[in-house]
Amino acid sequence: MTPPTPATPARRPTGHGGWRPGAGRKKRPGSDPHLPRARFAAATPVYVTVKLAEDAPTLRTAAVARAVWAAIEAGHRDDFRVVHYGVLGDQLRFVVEAAGTQALSRGMQGLTIRLARRINAQLGRRGKLFAQRYQARPLRTAAEVRDAIRDVLLGARGAGARLKLGAIDPHSSGLWFDGWKAAARTDVAWLRALAKAGRPTAAPRTALLARGWHTAGGPLDVDDASRS
Repeated sequence: MTPPTPATPARRPTGHGGWRPGAGRKKRPGSDPHLPRARFAAATPVYVTVKLAEDAPTLRTAAVARAVWAAIEAGHRDDFRVVHYGVLGDQLRFVVEAAGTQALSRGMQGLTIRLARRINAQLGRRGKLFAQRYQARPLRTAAEVRDAIRDVLLGARGAGARLKLGAIDPHSSGLWFDGWKAAARTDVAWLRALAKAGRPTAAPRTALLARGWHTAGGPLDVDDASRS
């Protein structure tokens, strides 16, 4: 008969370094658990969310829109591309394509650094802009891709932003989106100026993000105000 295993003694600090109660990096209030990134194939689009720090000002201004445009336009790589983006009151949302988990990590690190530098410079502020590391969710079905595009391009309308009927959100890449049910209004002066500057986002390469999402419900309604 196997003898019983003796109970493990209570762990105590030694007084000579090593383990001690409360040691280690402290969790920030409101931060999400530091979980491993989900692995995904290069043919899988990814929905990414970056939350703002609590003391960050609103990013929904014309000046910040230009800074976001420039940061995205400068950030494309062979293995990382931003296809859609949207700026909400407390976060930025993206649909991206990446060659894998490592490419996503490198691409998002560069993108968030550029965004923080350009936005802080535009606002004349210093300090941390983003609250924590980004959150990423691989999109494996047409329905998931369609929902993610809607959340990114129409998230502000769903959150109660005051937008004219038929008008795209000027703080998103909706201007360059070709999947609307009907032609969207672009009657915002600085939005027309952005249009002249050209498209900052990349054309989709993955089948799901290019056309596959249409099979899950067809084109999107620019006035869809579903909560997201």
